[in-house]
Amino acid sequence: MRRRLIAGLVLALVAGTVAACGSDKDSSGSGSSSGGVDKVKVGVIPIIDVAPIYLGQSKGFFKSRNIELTMEAGQGGAAIVPGVVSGEFQFGFSNVTSLMIAQTKNVPIKAVAAGVASTNVQAKDFGAVVVKGDSPIKSAKDLAGKKVSVNTLKNIGDTVTRESVRKDGGDPSNIQFVEMPFPNMQAALEKGDIDAAWVVEPQLSTIKAAGGREVASTFVDTAPNLTVAAYFTSQKLLTENADLAKRFTEAINESLTYADSHPDEVRQVLATYTKIDEKTRGTVILPKWPIVINKESVQTLADLGTKDGIFASSPDLSKLLP
Repeated sequence: MRRRLIAGLVLALVAGTVAACGSDKDSSGSGSSSGGVDKVKVGVIPIIDVAPIYLGQSKGFFKSRNIELTMEAGQGGAAIVPGVVSGEFQFGFSNVTSLMIAQTKNVPIKAVAAGVASTNVQAKDFGAVVVKGDSPIKSAKDLAGKKVSVNTLKNIGDTVTRESVRKDGGDPSNIQFVEMPFPNMQAALEKGDIDAAWVVEPQLSTIKAAGGREVASTFVDTAPNLTVAAYFTSQKLLTENADLAKRFTEAINESLTYADSHPDEVRQVLATYTKIDEKTRGTVILPKWPIVINKESVQTLADLGTKDGIFASSPDLSKLLP
């Protein structure tokens, strides 16, 4: 969830020019090493989803595995995917639709760990479609023919929104998707520039607190326990430094498990890397952080995205997922 990947242009460029992008980096693309400690840079998006890696860093889960961790915030996959392939970042975080778009363009990346998942609870998930309180839209099927904002066109937002409409008995073929940043959606909704907004936390809680209504829990509607995002690395790093990839995966898995069972600490760590105010941090719906990628749910996203024309060809999950 939300990860701004201008897929067609950027990833095509990545596939063709990655060698040049990495020309002045460490030749292995695996970070520098000092005294047995690997310095690792991870490309992340400063959102709730990545709280576990910050929590894991503070708890020493990476340090105990001889990893000196640095996070660098990116706008989304448009910056993070090329950065991982070139070796600027050793690992990155992205939603799985963006990763599947990259895979279908033969960008040499592979997921190494789960990232974030749906709560699987209707009306209590971290992503949803919302409308104004007085909107005539009462449920997902009413979104047919309406103007709906998403943070990135032809990505996970429109895929899951269409599926909510289908499952509610509506026709998603004529939904008018409008691209805009999540923070701009509340004002657009209030002004009537859009009929509905596909949002994630913290915008979801903010809009509902201002009188908005949720009409579809899109992640929940799409697949049970949907894996929304993952951590990934380059095929080059996996080949040349498999031990580092193994240690990183172990550390992120410990971080995910800890975050999932310590929600109060998650809310505290959000203050260290986001601008979410204290009141909102206390009320936002947190996602789930399982350590296993739900491959069946990712396959559902792949099938839906292929049907809706998001992918140039069907993603090969055997090449992408661990």
